[in-house]
Amino acid sequence: MEKKIITISREFGSGGRSVGRMIADRLGIPFYDKELVDQIAVESGFAPKFIEEHGEHSPGSSLFSYAFAPQGVPGVMNGLSTADFLWNIQCSVILQLAEKGPCVIVGRNADYILKDRPDVLNVFVHANIAFRADRIVHKYGESDKSPEARLNEKDKRRRVNYQHYTGRNWGQSQNYDVCLDTGTLGIEQCVDIVCGIVEKSREA
Repeated sequence: MEKKIITISREFGSGGRSVGRMIADRLGIPFYDKELVDQIAVESGFAPKFIEEHGEHSPGSSLFSYAFAPQGVPGVMNGLSTADFLWNIQCSVILQLAEKGPCVIVGRNADYILKDRPDVLNVFVHANIAFRADRIVHKYGESDKSPEARLNEKDKRRRVNYQHYTGRNWGQSQNYDVCLDTGTLGIEQCVDIVCGIVEKSREA
C-alpha cells in the first residue's frame, strides 16, 4: 500500500518539526503544523496560541488533571470540557486534511486519529536529553527553568494527553511504523529514510 500521509510524533527538542517540513518539501506535499493550528482555531473559535499549548498537552502532569478540567456550559461546546471539545475539533480537522490528499501532519495525536487508514506512515522522532537540551537553548533561548526541566515537562504533558485520548503509551515503538533518533542519525538522514520508505511504497 502506498504511503501517502506521514504523521510525525516527536519528543520536544528532537527536531521532529524540521524533519516533517523537509519531508514535505522533498515530496512536494502539504505540511500541516502551524497551519493545522490555524484551521483548528477557525473551527473551534479558540485563539491559535491556546490551541498550540493545549491541543496536544494535558492540563497537568497526570491523568487526574483531566478530572478537574473546566466543564463547558450546557448548550455551549455541547457541554464538553474545553479539552474534550478541542479534541473533537482536532480529530475532525485532521480527518478532513487526510481526505484532501498526501500530506505531512506534525503532532496532535494524528497517528491515532488516522489509525484506520492503511495509507498512513507513522513516524516517532526522538533523541537523547543532551542533544535536545542543546537544541532548545539554541532555538528558543534560555529560561528560568533548566533545559532538562523544560524537556521533561513538555514530554510529560504530551505523554499524558496521548494516553488520555488514545489509551496507548506515547513513544512506545509498537504504536509507530518507524522510530528515528535524530541525535544519532542526524535530521538529514532521518528525512532520507522516511522519503525512501514513501518512494518504495509507490513501487509496491
